[in-house]
Amino acid sequence: MKKLAIVCAAGRMGKLLTEEALARGFDVTGFVRSEKSDVAGGAKKVVKDLFDLTPADLAGFDAVIDAFGAWTPETIPQHKTSLKHLCDILSGTGIRLLVVGGAGSLYVNPEHTLQVKDLESFPDMFKPLANAQGEALADLRKRNDVKWTFLSPAADFVADGERTGEYLVGGEEYFENAEGVSRISYADYAIAMIDELEKGEHINERFSVIGK
Repeated sequence: MKKLAIVCAAGRMGKLLTEEALARGFDVTGFVRSEKSDVAGGAKKVVKDLFDLTPADLAGFDAVIDAFGAWTPETIPQHKTSLKHLCDILSGTGIRLLVVGGAGSLYVNPEHTLQVKDLESFPDMFKPLANAQGEALADLRKRNDVKWTFLSPAADFVADGERTGEYLVGGEEYFENAEGVSRISYADYAIAMIDELEKGEHINERFSVIGK
């Protein structure tokens, strides 16, 4: 049984990832900020802020999933600093780090010079978040001391969407399904993430998934 740590396990995405991993037989520990925060499915719970985590806290795990999310102007820059912190404490350990990413940094041209967040149609309200996640990914690409994977969802990332059990896999570029839609539910994204955890097909890569 593989040991998995999920950081920020109390969020909606964190809970779905926890449930999916538990259903597949993983030994899951959820790291949360508050004693009041619950973890899903009876997983082990550790109350400790992400920024207070040390190498000792994550020692012995086979993989760590980073489900950190920040939405306010004051906290959005923490997408970059939190990921750096996790990389630093996992440096050289061989422990996998899988990151819940965003769609704004996906490329929209073959030359990879233009990203979704650069398009005029991209909502202004989401640009700070997309820029922060894009910077975090750019820093992640420079790390050769961590076994990382960054998974970008579809453009329309639906928190309470249906769990269909199906998804399409892409790479660095934005793509759509046969109906011309880029959408995936949190639940199907969780399936894709745990599939990657089991298969290890995208080590030190970013890839993307959308719903069928």
